[in-house]
Amino acid sequence: MPQDVTSALDAVYRSDWGRIVATLIRLFGDFEAAEEAAQEAFAAAVDQWPASGVPEFPRAWIIQTARHKAIDRMRRQGRFQEKLESYVVSGFAPTSEEPNYDTDEIPDDRLRLIFTCCHPALALEAQVALTLRTLCGLDTDEIARAFLVPGATMAQRIVRAKRKIRDAGIPYAVPETSELPARLDAVLTVIYLVFNEGYAATRGEPLVRADLCAEAIRLGRLVQTLMGPGSPLEVDGLVALMLLHDSRRDARSDDAGNLIVLEEQDRSRWNKRQIAEALPLVERALRDGPGPFAVEAAIAALHCEAARAEDTDWTQIVRLYDVLERLQPSPVVSLNRAVAVAMVEGPQAALALIDELAATGELDSYHLLHATRADLLRRLGMPADATASYERALALVSNESERRFLERRLREMQALDA
Repeated sequence: MPQDVTSALDAVYRSDWGRIVATLIRLFGDFEAAEEAAQEAFAAAVDQWPASGVPEFPRAWIIQTARHKAIDRMRRQGRFQEKLESYVVSGFAPTSEEPNYDTDEIPDDRLRLIFTCCHPALALEAQVALTLRTLCGLDTDEIARAFLVPGATMAQRIVRAKRKIRDAGIPYAVPETSELPARLDAVLTVIYLVFNEGYAATRGEPLVRADLCAEAIRLGRLVQTLMGPGSPLEVDGLVALMLLHDSRRDARSDDAGNLIVLEEQDRSRWNKRQIAEALPLVERALRDGPGPFAVEAAIAALHCEAARAEDTDWTQIVRLYDVLERLQPSPVVSLNRAVAVAMVEGPQAALALIDELAATGELDSYHLLHATRADLLRRLGMPADATASYERALALVSNESERRFLERRLREMQALDA
């Protein structure tokens, strides 16, 4: 297959999978049918585009092709009219009017998708997992790793959630204002995890998926608008957190795509406009008993306010992590707190915390636990032990930029050990 066709297919899959599937779900009201049709359309593109050329609007081509394939399948099964009528009744297909696929003016089906997935009738983890599967196109194993559960367990949760939405006739719509608060925590969690997948991509070559970062920030702003002037402070906290992290995007890798750690980044490349927009939101979000997103935003703000790495107020960051552990205890929060402790009390104190955390086994398949431990051992002048931890991290990492960084560190330790 020609390289330009391969690149075009890869680009439309990475940037538009969520939009394509969300549009198809609105049209047909069935998650599995939408995903199957989208996959069939991509397969058709692999067969047809090398001969016909890449269409002017690749996403529109995929949506139209997927739509035709889904209709053909339903007609063959003799269920088309019955299905269509049931979708109209359920609210999935409230009108026969179709979006204009040949432009960017496609209705915001992704926000509808998030609110559909984040219905109170579903368990919170099922809400988040289902949205990550449909909106980000993450596979089940990747989502399972994010939740620290086996892949089979996560697959069952996703299947059950899809069936419950279908069988209960949960409408594909943004709910009324009075219904928003009951879904807000799950919606914010989903948007945050979409951003995280963009900020540190699970797989592939680039460290950052800017399309997902931008999409998450856009969705966060939409939720701000939906909630109105008196929106909960956690909405501001989340938007601020995403803006602050995204402000560092251009400095996080070099021209070859190699990862640059925070203390070595060129801070002149940080997006000052985004930081200036976010800081007042952080202040507002910290009022009257802040939530987890507000505290995380405050930590990010301390990094962004430091002109040099050595100016960072790590003592205050440790205090904020103490607050975050009380608000939202998790092994990942404890891991991040240990990194901050290393900057205040030294690597030995942090290593004790890491080893205690590792002993629980909760993060054994999380590459950053082993990478963090390796870095502490490196700083303590223990290259043999650091080598073992770097090798364990490399066995688990799936992002190529992170892999190259860990391989460089591993080679350094092997040379010192030799």
